[in-house]
Amino acid sequence: MDEVDVIVSQWRHERPDLDLSAMGVFGRFSRLHTAAGRAVDEVFAQHGLQRGEFDVLAALRRSGPPYVLIPSVLSATLMLSRAGMTNRLDRLEAAGLVERRLDPDDRRSFLVALTGEGRRVVDAAVSEHTANQVRLLSSLTPAERQTLDQLIRKLLSDVEGEDR
Repeated sequence: MDEVDVIVSQWRHERPDLDLSAMGVFGRFSRLHTAAGRAVDEVFAQHGLQRGEFDVLAALRRSGPPYVLIPSVLSATLMLSRAGMTNRLDRLEAAGLVERRLDPDDRRSFLVALTGEGRRVVDAAVSEHTANQVRLLSSLTPAERQTLDQLIRKLLSDVEGEDR
């Protein structure tokens, strides 16, 4: 019995009329998200990054050489407002991890480029991040990880489908 079981049991006692079958699952999702989020944020902090800054650097790095994107693509990729993206880019540019240049194809726009230092930082951070993710799942067997991935994928597809 864990803390979530205690909460569900209390609700079951107080509100036996409710279907509480999903409460434990979502309670544990929430606790897992919080605990894993702290572990992820600690890795990024060791590289001088916040999660959102890592996301920008990672999107640029994943784009492949020359590691350059326009801000609207970055915003769409990260599901972030343009204002939020501007704030992140300002911090990353001040740290020397990205640079903004005028777009030679559209003088009204600019490009965001990963600097050499930005590539070094994101490569180190992503190496540690992926090792951390493996560690966080290490109590599961490979088959359990695959099953969990399939179940979450199925649930996410259904829930995101309802949002559309």
